[in-house]
Amino acid sequence: MQTVNTPTHYASHSDASPSGAATGTVALLLRLEGGLVFAASIVAYWRLDGNWWLFLLLLLAPDISMVGYLRGPRIGALSYNSVHTYLVPALLAGWAWLFHAAPLPYLIGAIWCAHIGLDRLLGFGLKYPEGFGFTHLGVLRRHDENASPGR
Repeated sequence: MQTVNTPTHYASHSDASPSGAATGTVALLLRLEGGLVFAASIVAYWRLDGNWWLFLLLLLAPDISMVGYLRGPRIGALSYNSVHTYLVPALLAGWAWLFHAAPLPYLIGAIWCAHIGLDRLLGFGLKYPEGFGFTHLGVLRRHDENASPGR
């Protein structure tokens, strides 16, 4: 069995998981919530009559933020997390509503929320500065790390 080195401050609370990430039902609810946001964002995009080529083109655009990991895990987590929270797309939609903007900011916000929701559904959470694999939804592992010996 392979263990994952977990930073000690993750387990600062007695009821926390060893990794500091959500576990069990809480993790499941967070992932299902991401799936609901993904679906709702697609419906919103459809209702706004968005161009589906634009949707496909921009769906993975927030992942460009992973380039921050070239400067190290702390900068990587900061750049990744800055575009993988609902704060900025919500502010963008609020700005569009306040200033009666054309549909484009709403469409971008819907695509952005769809991306974040899909990431959360798949288990890619917000990153801790210890490394890309340490997220609020659990520790990411490569598929071969979970395989039992002899497979």
